[in-house]
Amino acid sequence: MVSKTGVFSFIILGLFMALGGVLIQPLHAVAQTGNSNVTSVLDGFEVQLLYEARESQGSWVSLSVMPDGSFIVSDQRDKGMYRITLSGDNDQPEVEVKKLIMPISSAHGSVWAFNHLYVNVTGKGLFRLRDGNDDSQLNIMEYLGGPSNPSEHGNHTIVNTHDEEGLYYVAGNFVPPPSELAVNTLSGWEEDLLLPREWDARGHARGIMAPGGWIARINPDATEWEMISIGFRNQYDIAINQHGEIFTFDADMEWDMGMPWYRPTRIIHVVSGSDYGWRSGTGKWPEYFEDSLPATLNVGPGSPTGVVFGTNAKFPAKYQHAMFALDWTFGTIYAIHFTPDGSSYKAEAEEFLAGTPLPVTGAVIGNDGALYFVTGGRNQDSQFYRVVYRGDESTEPAELTDPPEALEARELRHLLESFHGRMHPDAVDTAWPYLSDKDRFIRNAARAAIEAQPTKIWSERALNEQNPQARITSLVALARTGSENHRSDAIQSLLDLDLETLTTDQKLGMLRAMSLVFMRLGDPDESERSAIISEFHRLLPDSDDRVNTELIRNLIYLRDSKVAEKAIALIRDRYPPEAPDWSESLLKRNEEFGGVIQEMISNPPPTRELEYAFMLRTLREGWKIDLRREFFSFINEAADRQGGSSYSGFLEDMRSEALRNSTDEEREAVADLTGISLSQTPDFTLVAPEGPGREWSVDEAVETVSGQLKARDFERGRNAFFVTSCAACHRFDIYGGDSAPDLTNVANRFSTARLIEKIIEPNNLISDQYSSTEITLRSGETYTGLLVETGNTVTIYPRNPNLDPVEVARNEIDSIRPLDISQMPENLINTLNEDELRDLIAYLQSGGNPDHEVFHAEEDEEEEEEPHAQ
Repeated sequence: MVSKTGVFSFIILGLFMALGGVLIQPLHAVAQTGNSNVTSVLDGFEVQLLYEARESQGSWVSLSVMPDGSFIVSDQRDKGMYRITLSGDNDQPEVEVKKLIMPISSAHGSVWAFNHLYVNVTGKGLFRLRDGNDDSQLNIMEYLGGPSNPSEHGNHTIVNTHDEEGLYYVAGNFVPPPSELAVNTLSGWEEDLLLPREWDARGHARGIMAPGGWIARINPDATEWEMISIGFRNQYDIAINQHGEIFTFDADMEWDMGMPWYRPTRIIHVVSGSDYGWRSGTGKWPEYFEDSLPATLNVGPGSPTGVVFGTNAKFPAKYQHAMFALDWTFGTIYAIHFTPDGSSYKAEAEEFLAGTPLPVTGAVIGNDGALYFVTGGRNQDSQFYRVVYRGDESTEPAELTDPPEALEARELRHLLESFHGRMHPDAVDTAWPYLSDKDRFIRNAARAAIEAQPTKIWSERALNEQNPQARITSLVALARTGSENHRSDAIQSLLDLDLETLTTDQKLGMLRAMSLVFMRLGDPDESERSAIISEFHRLLPDSDDRVNTELIRNLIYLRDSKVAEKAIALIRDRYPPEAPDWSESLLKRNEEFGGVIQEMISNPPPTRELEYAFMLRTLREGWKIDLRREFFSFINEAADRQGGSSYSGFLEDMRSEALRNSTDEEREAVADLTGISLSQTPDFTLVAPEGPGREWSVDEAVETVSGQLKARDFERGRNAFFVTSCAACHRFDIYGGDSAPDLTNVANRFSTARLIEKIIEPNNLISDQYSSTEITLRSGETYTGLLVETGNTVTIYPRNPNLDPVEVARNEIDSIRPLDISQMPENLINTLNEDELRDLIAYLQSGGNPDHEVFHAEEDEEEEEEPHAQ
């Protein structure tokens, strides 16, 4: 049981009605692309801009629908929550926006349930509001508590369960799990990383441990919590299809692109007892781990926000069954189309609509059958849109009909899930036959059911199981729930398998099971270690790269003296790197990705071999001078490829740790290879601004740029980006720093006016990832800047981009104080004249593309259009 952190009620019977300001605005009709920020939408659909929020109404990050058809939105910060009501002509409605009278804001999610509006407030937890006197005002508010965190990775949405008997509480990876659980469908979570991790090269999520992001079911009073699923990074929302299956759109860590642990944004089928493997830094689990589950669809880079199924939409059947998934970064709403696959699903993504800037945050199906969505977040301009269907296809309600075998498989999975977190006399016998099922979701459900039962009643059965897959799966369960007394028997049972006859998936499962035995039950003794090394060397190298990765991982853990030679041979004999599996579908949907993403797809890093090198960095045994030289030469070659903002930092860390684990003789022999910078530098000449500059205000800069972004100078804009010190911290295209956000796709998120405001007044809204910190040393010295922790060292990146970073030992620090100021200093563009400012903004709008329309004269466009006119 989770105790409430406090309960209070505000009863307001019209007393504060004056606080609920009403703003009414007529419809802005947008026939498909129209005058809104939407630039494309599927044929047959029409997008209508209904309302543009005032600055006083904030930047909206959530949207829900009330029983009467009105809508609830919330500002990200402290400007309140609002109720939106449409009235009058349905095609040209009047829009009324009224602030809720209760003092509540910062809601990443809200939902009407059990005659209350439940609101999940970031950093505070769960509230519920109701109408206390039948005047349609939510004037009673109760605090229910719950785990929370005030960051953008904090507590997010709240959603009705499919059976309408409870709620799902969704939390990002910075939120601790509930202190007490009535039911835990998982047997317990650990980091379960066999080799040492590297924390993020830029310090993000340092120290955040399992379970990462999680989803729990709660009762209406939030007094009983049941953990359903864990291992997410920052899943913002969930959606439930007509069969009650839960899906989410989980975030990537775009800084990791190019590294083996990078996981793209992905659509995930959320099932009971599941761990989707997010661990901080380099620790993210590969999808093939037997105690994890794969994504339904890897979408690619982006920033997931809201999701909603088209159930009850007046759309064609295909889109009633689709899930609409919102990407904040690229201003896109995808229609995700699912196909049954065993007890789970496969999926394809289709670009439904897109815009620039269109930072989409929340979406719902209204009572009228239209799709509604809002934009906002991080102080972005908020807009309220409606999407209706005007095509010829039928929009009659379409039942989701799946093949009988899919329904039977899901029914079986649900039966197994009924044992999760609960002891039951029939659980072991019911679940055991499915430990060898080919369907990973059924196999996972069976294992979780077994893990919930006392180990003493099934451990011998696991050790003596004759079916190879069932033995592997049950020994994963035993490693996760057993004791040190099971270690030797579990190791021997795994070694007794005929490893060479196992399928690839079974080899991967066996290797994960062995790793779990080491991590949870204890290290093998010397005779066991020798036997394992001997068996694993018989398999290495394998025809499957994933098997090689896990063999190398285990052999390095066992400090084997021969694995370095075999791993370096795999690096030496590598075949050309391949573009990531999500790249083809990503480019089909949108060909306008610039900079890092495009470069990485066309010239991908050797990700597979970087995994081998990363694991080898801690190994001291079995090296020769020529092997060491090959290792460091490979690191230098990899640095010539493109990756995310942390790519070069990870390579630097990898090289540094490998050097620390080298002998003096080895370090001297590779000195010519290890003094090279791994960061990419511009290959063009920089010149000082022509000026004369001025002290730019937001209004002056906006007026100067407005209507002037045609026939601009690409090279002068690029030069301005560097000489104003933007590139000291920000990456743009393939160049720049890595201590601030990548700006390559900034045009998808910001209007020109908002972009200028961000540059000139950076302290207006500060992301929790980029706020400054004041560090005072024991010596009395004080530094202000961005703090990045690495081991026992702290690096401070000063606010002045022309100053070098300062490294200090952690034990030298007397105090650390967060500051409400941005890492970005003011006045950076004051050296630019009017044309240079226009060129800089044009460069930022272009994404680094010299052929972008902002660099073309208007007459050029007219000439291009003439053949079409003819």
